[in-house]
Amino acid sequence: MVRPERRTRTDLVVVALIAVAVVVTGTVLWINSDARATVSEVATHPVLDPPWVDSVPGTLTEAWRAPSPATPVPVVAGPAVVTGAGNEVLGRHPATGLVAWRYARDIPLCTVGAEWDRAIAVFRKSLNCSEVTSLRGPTGVRGPQRNSDAEPGTQLLSDGTYVTATGQRTFESWRSDLVRTQQFGIPPAIKNPDNNMQRPDCTYSSLAVGDERTAVIENCPRELGRVTVVKTRPEDDEKPEEVLSVGLGSASAGVVAVTDEHVAVVQRDHSAVVVLDNSGREVAHYPVRVGTPDFRANVQVESTTTVEDRIYWHTGADTVALDPATLAPLWTAPDTTGPGIEFGGKLLVPVLDGLAVLDPATGHRERVIPVDRAGYTGPVQLNSVGPVVLEQRGDTLVALR
Repeated sequence: MVRPERRTRTDLVVVALIAVAVVVTGTVLWINSDARATVSEVATHPVLDPPWVDSVPGTLTEAWRAPSPATPVPVVAGPAVVTGAGNEVLGRHPATGLVAWRYARDIPLCTVGAEWDRAIAVFRKSLNCSEVTSLRGPTGVRGPQRNSDAEPGTQLLSDGTYVTATGQRTFESWRSDLVRTQQFGIPPAIKNPDNNMQRPDCTYSSLAVGDERTAVIENCPRELGRVTVVKTRPEDDEKPEEVLSVGLGSASAGVVAVTDEHVAVVQRDHSAVVVLDNSGREVAHYPVRVGTPDFRANVQVESTTTVEDRIYWHTGADTVALDPATLAPLWTAPDTTGPGIEFGGKLLVPVLDGLAVLDPATGHRERVIPVDRAGYTGPVQLNSVGPVVLEQRGDTLVALR
């Protein structure tokens, strides 16, 4: 018979020391962990879907407002209005602005966007805006998360299927589970030197997305502006697939819109828009009245909205309706302060003294709903949820109803 082992006092001391070490290590890890530094307060009751709107009211007055410097445009995730400031993201009831859910980190918030009925919050850690979290609109419950190479000042652009994070040196796109589908440019830490980058010394000044395409203005040495269109979902996410890339001969170009067949580019130094097909051939050229673009972010994003496949673009002076197939202009509404949104069967377009009600087919101005903006005269970005119209005025979000 083997003599049974006996526990000695030394054995007990060693076990106790190990247990203490485990507890101390776990405590230290918890104190320094992202989980401890995260606040996630989900909605007690989900935000409800708002009622349908079939007409434009005679008046609109301010219902509530909130600071939201992290949203370049009004963000709607499902039925919730989402604001972002400091280090927190708030999901609000659209009619009252009351907070339904809250998500916060101990690091600064870079930007907030929305797609797939979820808010997408990007936080800055160290040098980059690398911490990405999706939040379900009705409840604030966390969805997929990822780490990214997004740059400070990034904005999130959606084509209805993918979300793209802008950047001056690199930009990347994600699908609904936040898995990256493409990366273009030179990231801070190059993982794959053979990444199909034909112009590694270029920077990017304007970006647009549409129809699983991303269009970018490249500023390259010894070249006066270049537009490049890449697939948002190439075969290999680290090897970009270019659809076209041509020089523009313009020092201040911006991408207006991109489809699977065309890209429209404004040449502000020429007060003109050129439309190119996928071979890089110019198929249309028309004059526009331009104003000073909004450079709040590191990359210029033209003020463009898409409503029932029609594209509305704010030139900085006027709102232009573009044909969704050819990107040719259909009509122009002069003296506006932003693009339009569909609301109650009409088109609402911001003007200095309120919201102009237009016929979407012709651009005919039927009337103006007065809106008191308390002296604010800058660009206005619109969105809506049910009967509530949302205006992004600089760093402030205002709800009208």
